[in-house]
Amino acid sequence: MNEFNIKRINNKIKNDFIKKRQIEYINNGNKSFEEILQRVKSNENKVKFSKHAIERMNSRKINLTNEEIKKLESAVKKAEEKGVKEALILMNDTAFVTSIKNRTVITTATSEQLKENVFTNIDGAVVI
Repeated sequence: MNEFNIKRINNKIKNDFIKKRQIEYINNGNKSFEEILQRVKSNENKVKFSKHAIERMNSRKINLTNEEIKKLESAVKKAEEKGVKEALILMNDTAFVTSIKNRTVITTATSEQLKENVFTNIDGAVVI
């Protein structure tokens, strides 16, 4: 009896998931392929922040403006063009250790934490 109920619940979950996907597909139906592709591409260029980086930014009171985030994205793009995999990006008094391949900031440090600090596992640096 329990096994039957579990199968029934699983089928309901699968059906709900499929219906949701169909609705998303229908909602995108009004947009051209090019519009959807551009939206996906624009999201690919955005820099993400790991959970660890967010925790460090909060504890160290590091706040970024939209302009600073754009500079960070530009630095990631430059590092990517040079073939860098892991970069130290220095902006103002803040350092960002960044995975270029994943476009993800791994950790951050302010000028106070930079003193007498050694950064390992990086193969490039970008100063902006």
